[in-house]
Amino acid sequence: MPKPLSLSFDPIARADELWKQRWGSAPSMAAITSIMRAHQILLGQVDAVVKPYGLTFARYEALVLLTFSRAGELPMSKIGERLMVHPTSVTNTVDRLVVSGLVAKRPNPNDGRGTLASITEKGRQVVEDATRDLMAMDFGLGVYGADECGAIFEMLRPLRVAAEDFAGDSAGDRADDLTDG
Repeated sequence: MPKPLSLSFDPIARADELWKQRWGSAPSMAAITSIMRAHQILLGQVDAVVKPYGLTFARYEALVLLTFSRAGELPMSKIGERLMVHPTSVTNTVDRLVVSGLVAKRPNPNDGRGTLASITEKGRQVVEDATRDLMAMDFGLGVYGADECGAIFEMLRPLRVAAEDFAGDSAGDRADDLTDG
């Protein structure tokens, strides 16, 4: 993990002040800068936890998704859709998991052109161990309580709805929707 900056001032707050002086008030600039910095911090923390398992957070997410599926396998296209990543990224992620022995690939019997990714027993053990470690450090969000984490989730949800990640109605928010192949 990178060395803490330990600055004597908040550089984002200072940038916000300078921004106001030059271009006027733009609370969205300070917010996006804070979100992007939080992303860097959190990704660094969770990647440090999963690295001993030969994972990145992206690979960890793919393993978790496979454990959520009924049969422990999903078509590659569904993995990309559920993780909201480009097909090339899914291929790269799954191929690295295959090399590590955590996932196996086989032709999809229901789609002659498709490929199924299946979690292996080794993959199941690694995801259990990594999950235990991530939960122990609250996924990097230990400075917040459960209510605050819920508020963060709810605050960011309209942004995801506006990006058309999903329809946004609670009727469509079923766990099966995430894992049905």
